[in-house]
Amino acid sequence: MVQVHMTVNGEPVTADVEPRLLLVHFVRQTLGLTGTHWGCDTSNCGTCVLWLDGVPVKSCTVLTVMADGHAVRTVEDLERGGRLDPVQQGFMEEHGLQCGFCTPGMMLTARWLLDRNPDPTEAEIREAISGQICRCTGYENIVRAIRWAAAHPHAVEVPS
Repeated sequence: MVQVHMTVNGEPVTADVEPRLLLVHFVRQTLGLTGTHWGCDTSNCGTCVLWLDGVPVKSCTVLTVMADGHAVRTVEDLERGGRLDPVQQGFMEEHGLQCGFCTPGMMLTARWLLDRNPDPTEAEIREAISGQICRCTGYENIVRAIRWAAAHPHAVEVPS
């Protein structure tokens, strides 16, 4: 066992982990943050995307010990203080999901893109999400959802 220390969604975390434990499994099983999905274990699908030090990574390719001393952000951190991130609202408004399996990773990638480019073109959006597979939507509504978020940059209050 190896002890790791990191920040997850702004909170300090310390845990003893097996050296071979993937970050996706640590986040889901140890921390109970099941918004990060696990799809292929080969880095092809991108459902496991989360942020490591502010950069989207496929967490099925990162060992938990590699995150020691770093900051991890999961989809659970998009909603803040009862307010949806515009990306979350955009996925609702533009029906950017069907089964929802790829959605958490897509939303984190979209937030990363919009933080760097607040008004991306359709081509830039498609390039940003190109490492992620959606088997349901054909990407049209996902692109529209991200464009909606770009056009509505302020968070929306979560309905009670």
